[in-house]
Amino acid sequence: MASILNKVFKGFYRDSVVLMRLSRDLGAIAGINEAALMMGSPSNKQVLKDAGLLSDEAATAESGDLILAVNAIDDITAQSAADTIEPQIKVLTRETASNTVWQPKTIRTAAKIDPEANLALISVPGSFAAAEARKAINSGLNVMMFSDNVSIEDEISLKKQAREQGVLMMGPDCGTAILNGVPLAFANKVSRGGVGIIGASGTGIQEVTTLISNNGSGISHAIGVGGRDLRDEIGGISTLMGIDHLDNDAETQQIVLISKPPGGKVLPKIMERIGQSLKPFTICFIGAADLDLPANATAARTLKDAAQVALGEMKISQFTPSYTKIPDGRTSIRGLYSGGTLAAETQLILLDAGLSVESNAAIPGAKKLSDGIKTHKIIDLGDDQYTQGRPHPMIDPEIRHEPLAAALMDPDVGLILIDIVIGYGAHPNPAGQLVDMLSSMRGENDPTIIASVTGTEQDPQVLSNQIQTLQSSGIDVAESNADAAVAALKLLGVNS
Repeated sequence: MASILNKVFKGFYRDSVVLMRLSRDLGAIAGINEAALMMGSPSNKQVLKDAGLLSDEAATAESGDLILAVNAIDDITAQSAADTIEPQIKVLTRETASNTVWQPKTIRTAAKIDPEANLALISVPGSFAAAEARKAINSGLNVMMFSDNVSIEDEISLKKQAREQGVLMMGPDCGTAILNGVPLAFANKVSRGGVGIIGASGTGIQEVTTLISNNGSGISHAIGVGGRDLRDEIGGISTLMGIDHLDNDAETQQIVLISKPPGGKVLPKIMERIGQSLKPFTICFIGAADLDLPANATAARTLKDAAQVALGEMKISQFTPSYTKIPDGRTSIRGLYSGGTLAAETQLILLDAGLSVESNAAIPGAKKLSDGIKTHKIIDLGDDQYTQGRPHPMIDPEIRHEPLAAALMDPDVGLILIDIVIGYGAHPNPAGQLVDMLSSMRGENDPTIIASVTGTEQDPQVLSNQIQTLQSSGIDVAESNADAAVAALKLLGVNS
């Protein structure tokens, strides 16, 4: 019978990326069925309860407490795993404060001891994030808020406050930025250059910046604004401020905007501001149609198109699939994505080719995911339904295991599309992890697998190493996510 063990660390919170990585390490210990390190907020405790991981003791934890939760094969294994991971947790707590170099405990203190600092990266539970952001803004700091679960009312208030103070508020739920060549959160090491990016999408920024960098140009800055910034309620405050920053930046020669289609009230404001600039703009509002663009703007249908417009005469390498056919009798595409915008881009390409598409994160024109057979299904594994209580698939690709096994077993699936996203913050070897996962699953007449790798040679995982790992296992690798989708269409005999 499984053993459930909880331990509560009182009055402590820490960067959610660190906690997700420790959760991954804990879950990888032999004999552990499931594990999580989460703050004791009501929503997190509900997630743990629903997963059968919450004990009566931990149910009394408060939002500022850290909960270690383990489901193991027996009591001894559970306790051993907790004992193994606890020293790494204690490094983050006051218990070892006397043995570490003193660090400021508040944003205000940090700003006082380092007055030249001009940015705060906030990654705390959503219930604390807004208060910390206000302190940072009041201290004259730009803010990148990685935290999510922040109310839209707080987001509006924070962005208006930042605008009044003349600082930039990126987020909440801002997963990617590159400022002065420095990658922040989930980002890649790219070449410096004259292309500035503003994006409401983390993986969208990563795909465009790496394609630009890998094909002869470079990035001045990439500013994430959070997924809700272009909603009518927010009014595009951070996007408009981002345009101002890049428009006034001498290094930035052209600007790329990446987002889902803005709200109807926000769109005219964005277009008016673009039209006031002397710099060329590329607009990639995925799924948007019939945009009324100012003279200095060019529309890009896909992320790859956006990168190509920015590159100008420098052409993105073209991908030619090595597979000539898909298994007999298997005619459907299954996409398993860690990047939500990459999943959206694939949906768009399939829809443009006249296919019927289903997704758990459906864009306009696609249908909601169903149990129906003989359908093309694009799944965003980074969606909340897959990540509640678990690390994001870019940190722990193990989330792909069950849907990948299901796709391989589905007699109608002929093609599986997979994105591999590398860079800072991501899994140290996602291609190797995928290959190991597939080693126990594959059989005869399996679907063809086409992958794309978002990253650069300068990333910790090294782009070419990831590609070689995939190719050595018989996985075809496309130059971009868009190329992977187009290759799938060609193998199905569909004109793109």
